[in-house]
Amino acid sequence: MTELLAKRRISRSVMIGNVQVGGGAPLSIQSMNNTRTADIPATLAQLQCLAEAGCQIGRLAVADIEDAAALPKIVRLSPLPLVADIHFDHRLALASVKAGIAGLRINPGNIGGKERVHQVAQAAKAAAIPIRVGVNGGSLEKDLLQKYGGITAETLVESAGRHIEMLEDTGFFDIKISLKASRLPIMLAAFRQMAAICEYPLHIGVTEAGLPGKGSVKSALGIGSLLAQGIGDTLRVSLTGDPLEEVRLALDILHFLELKPGSPEVISCPTCGRTTIDVAALATAVQKELTMLRPIKQLTIAIMGCAVNGPGEAREADFGVAGASNGAVLFAKGEIIGRYEKENILPELLRRIGGYLNENE
Repeated sequence: MTELLAKRRISRSVMIGNVQVGGGAPLSIQSMNNTRTADIPATLAQLQCLAEAGCQIGRLAVADIEDAAALPKIVRLSPLPLVADIHFDHRLALASVKAGIAGLRINPGNIGGKERVHQVAQAAKAAAIPIRVGVNGGSLEKDLLQKYGGITAETLVESAGRHIEMLEDTGFFDIKISLKASRLPIMLAAFRQMAAICEYPLHIGVTEAGLPGKGSVKSALGIGSLLAQGIGDTLRVSLTGDPLEEVRLALDILHFLELKPGSPEVISCPTCGRTTIDVAALATAVQKELTMLRPIKQLTIAIMGCAVNGPGEAREADFGVAGASNGAVLFAKGEIIGRYEKENILPELLRRIGGYLNENE
């Protein structure tokens, strides 16, 4: 239950389009297109898929003038509010603001000095859009790396502080902050330090986590640890490959911490010598059927292999299967609804689930 987690840090709030970030608003899920932004049809198609998967804020790389030129049409047709990700050229940030972007992500240290940062801040202020100060372990200032002996939590926090000060000096305060490193202990310590010294909303995540699999574990550990400590206002899972996997994992992290309802969940036992049914095959088949429902339906299915923990877990789920000596027992909402031979378990379970969902549309 959420009250068992640390009390959530209440930050200032900013608006990214119609999505509030911080100020006690629900945690929001972000992802980033891996299409070339100048390819308008591909970019819009991926944004639509991300929105349907449960993403709430999209981000686009604006790497050159062709990308910037595509933004007015993309912004107009996008199902999500969009953040422009800018590096090196402040003119691309100015063009993005003019195109109607809902937010900017910049690294003030690489955008060309204070004067250019001030120009971007003033344009964002006039448009009433926020700026994310994105500090990354791979692009820290040389003097700070020397001061702290490399990439440390302190390096990240002081770098962010410099960039925040650049914006505040212009009278700009619609800021959110990210402090990302590929090493979990550094990333966790940096966010804890920043949460203690400022009121700006925090965008959390593990940068360059890697491929789904180990990268998913790394992301879940890092993001989940911060959320359990009450730290974080918006998040992005960063995985190599299809950004839809980022959104699905983000939903799962929030769901398992009971911070957001949504994705269907299959609970299954690890199996042992007492197992009387093919738990792995059943769980895989049910998960495949349920995947198309996320994040529309919240549903729990328990697939348990024997009579030791099986009946108890099955009763607690919306639907449950517990292996028995002559097949399996099927449960619905805590009640036994029948005993079935092994070959009939899956079709009967799917039939019951389908009926339940149709009744509750």
